[in-house]
Amino acid sequence: MAPKVKKEAPAPPKAEAKAKALKAKKTMLKSKIIHTSPTFGQPMTLQLRRQPKYPWKSTPRRNKLDHQAIIKFPLTTELAMKKTEDNNTLVFIVDVKANKHQIKQTVNTLIRPDGEKKTYVRLAPDYDALDVANKIGII
Repeated sequence: MAPKVKKEAPAPPKAEAKAKALKAKKTMLKSKIIHTSPTFGQPMTLQLRRQPKYPWKSTPRRNKLDHQAIIKFPLTTELAMKKTEDNNTLVFIVDVKANKHQIKQTVNTLIRPDGEKKTYVRLAPDYDALDVANKIGII
């Protein structure tokens, strides 16, 4: 049996860390940072979202463009009546602030010269525009 060789005791962790730090310090002193641009940019720092202590508004805003406010009134001009008879289409004046999604997905809108917004509501073939116009009191 071979005689046991005594292993060297490993260096304590503090001494090892100190030696590593000294080595890093030497390389830092030797090396030089090369600036390749004449401008200097600040590093991007962490930007956290605001966490207010209280809400800015006590209650949510009321929607002023509700279903009654979007469509103002039906248009009863000669041209609108012709469109009702020929194309099965009703014509309405709509709030200018209303968007297409609010009016309806199947509604086309136009801005008139007087600043009003005009919509054409094309009805499905199984509905008659004249009957619908009679029911809502246009004709």
